[in-house]
Amino acid sequence: MKIVDQMNQGKQFLSLEFFPPKEKNEWPNFFKVAERLTRLNPLFASVTYGAGGSSQGDTLEIVTRLKREHGLESMAHLTCIGANHAALRQFLDELASAEVYNVLALRGDLPQDAGPEVSVCRTLSHASDLASFIREAHPEMGIGVAGYPETHPEALSPEHDLACLQKKLELGGDFVITQLFFDNQSYFDFVARARALGVEKPIIPGILPVVSLKVIRRIVSLCGASIPPEFLARLEEADRAGGAAAVQKLGIAHARHQAEGLLAAGAPGVHLYTLNRDQAILELVDGLLPA
Repeated sequence: MKIVDQMNQGKQFLSLEFFPPKEKNEWPNFFKVAERLTRLNPLFASVTYGAGGSSQGDTLEIVTRLKREHGLESMAHLTCIGANHAALRQFLDELASAEVYNVLALRGDLPQDAGPEVSVCRTLSHASDLASFIREAHPEMGIGVAGYPETHPEALSPEHDLACLQKKLELGGDFVITQLFFDNQSYFDFVARARALGVEKPIIPGILPVVSLKVIRRIVSLCGASIPPEFLARLEEADRAGGAAAVQKLGIAHARHQAEGLLAAGAPGVHLYTLNRDQAILELVDGLLPA
């Protein structure tokens, strides 16, 4: 089933995002984490992969197992930069064979060590190109796309970024999942600007609980999100006073407050970047939605 069809039933939801473990020996624990989080009854679970499709095969296997063995509606991330039509079509064919019918269409980034031999298909250089390709190759697929409340770091302007989002949706995207943010007003303003432009499809806020100062600083440096100065000061004070455990406690509480505010204001649901950490997510969402 297309995820958007489930969204359109109108009930607020939670969804989860996982990333494939780097080593196969970590897989048993990963699937234990996934199994524990199934108790949250997420609407869907998405699975990332590395730059340039470096763990694409792992993503395929994981989304297949999440669906078949854990009963989760799963969605595979798919990037197009550095890829070619044949490889993308094969991946989509394999997803369909596994009865995984949802994809998050992303431009992606080339691996940092990519040499000149890594060619970029010029007809698949943007996420909008990929959304169009998926819609044509597998019209039965549901397609999610990414949105940036604080503007994509490579965008010419916030207006240009929104125009790109609109194009992704017009060419095949069914719904939007946002990049992480720590100030809900960023999401509300983003949705208002998108609606003013004529975007009517669901825009799901993406929330990341801070579990480590080191981890979150690295993540925001890569994705262009910002940490409000007041929140950062509290995290730093927590780190000084109680170390990593205190930072995680504060981070989970902040994410919980965000989720409550978003749902109360009418967001369709909340997409949780799990970092493959079950306990933090279970604490964050305990009692958040009606059973």
